Amino acid sequence: MKFLRVLAVALAAIPELLPAQPSYLDLTVNDVGIAIGDAPRVTGLRMNFRDRYLERVTGVNMTIWTPYAATGDVRGIAIGLPATGAYRIDGLAVGLGGVAAEERLRGIAIAPIGAGSGREITGLIITGIGAGSGGRVTGIGIGGVGIGSGGGIRGLMIGGVGVGTGGRLSGITIAGIGAGAGGGVDGLTIAGLGVGSGGHLRGVHIAGLGVGAGGGVSGLSIAGLGIGAGGGIRGLAIAGGGVGSPKISGIVITGIGAGTLDFNGGVIAPFYFRIEREGSMRGVSVSGFNRLSGVQHGLTIGVLNIAEELRGLQIGLINIARSNPRGRRVLPIVNWGSRD
Repeated sequence: MKFLRVLAVALAAIPELLPAQPSYLDLTVNDVGIAIGDAPRVTGLRMNFRDRYLERVTGVNMTIWTPYAATGDVRGIAIGLPATGAYRIDGLAVGLGGVAAEERLRGIAIAPIGAGSGREITGLIITGIGAGSGGRVTGIGIGGVGIGSGGGIRGLMIGGVGVGTGGRLSGITIAGIGAGAGGGVDGLTIAGLGVGSGGHLRGVHIAGLGVGAGGGVSGLSIAGLGIGAGGGIRGLAIAGGGVGSPKISGIVITGIGAGTLDFNGGVIAPFYFRIEREGSMRGVSVSGFNRLSGVQHGLTIGVLNIAEELRGLQIGLINIARSNPRGRRVLPIVNWGSRD
C-alpha cells in the first residue's frame, strides 16, 4: 500500500514537470484567421483570457485579464480588461484599466488609469491618471495626474498635476502644479506653481509661483513670485517678487526687487535693485533704491542711488557716487561720473 501511495504521488507530479503548452482553438489557415485562446501567432483576430505564449499578433488582440508577462508584439489593435500588455505595441491600445509595453508603445493608447512603457512611448496617450516611460515620450500626452519620463519628453503634454523628465523637455507643456526636467526645457511651458530645470530654460515659461534653472534662462519668463537662474537670464523676465542671477541681459520687471553681478539692459524694480561687489551695470534701472556695489555704466532713477564707481548718470532724491571727487560724491537730484 505504501508503494502504491508513492506511485500515485509520482504520477500526479508528472504534468508539473512537463513543459507547458499553449491551449487554444485554432480557426486559422497558416496563422491567418481567428484564434480563441493562447495562440502564439495570429494574423487576424485573437481572443484570449490571459496571455502567456504571445509571440505576434497582426490585427486585433483581445484579452480579459492582464498578461502573465509582457511578451510578444501586437501590430494593430490591443484591447484588454482590465489591462492590455505586450513587449511591443504598435497601433491602438485600449485598456479599461491600463496599457503596458515592456519595450515600446507606438500609436494611440487610451486608459482610464495609466499607460507605461519600459523604453519608448510615441503617439497619442490619453490616461485618467498618468503615463510614463523609462525612455522617451514623444507626441501628445494627456494625464489626469501627470506624465513622466526617464529619457526625455517632446511634443504637447498636459498633466493635471505635473510633467517631468530626467532628460530634456521640449514642445508645449501645461501642468496644474509643476513642470521640470533634469536636462533642459525648450518651448512653451505653463505651470500652476513652478517650472524648473537642472539645465537650461529656453522659450516661454509661465508659472504661478516660480521659474528656475541650474543653467541659463532665455526668452520670456513670467512668475508670480520669483525667477532665478544659476547660469544667467536673457530676454524678458517678469516676476511679482524678485529676479536674481549672476548675469542678466534684457528687460526685468519685478514687484519688489532684482539682483545680479553683471547687468545689461533695463530694469524696473519698485523697491530694490542691486549689483554685487565687483560687478557692473550697463543700461537703465528704475527702482526705489539702486545699490550698485560695482561699476555703473548708464542711468539709474530712484529715491536713493548709490554707485561705488559711477560712469553714467544718477537721478534721484539722494545720489551717491563714491568714485567721484569729494565735492560730488553726494548730490541731490542728479549726479554724474566721467567715462573712460
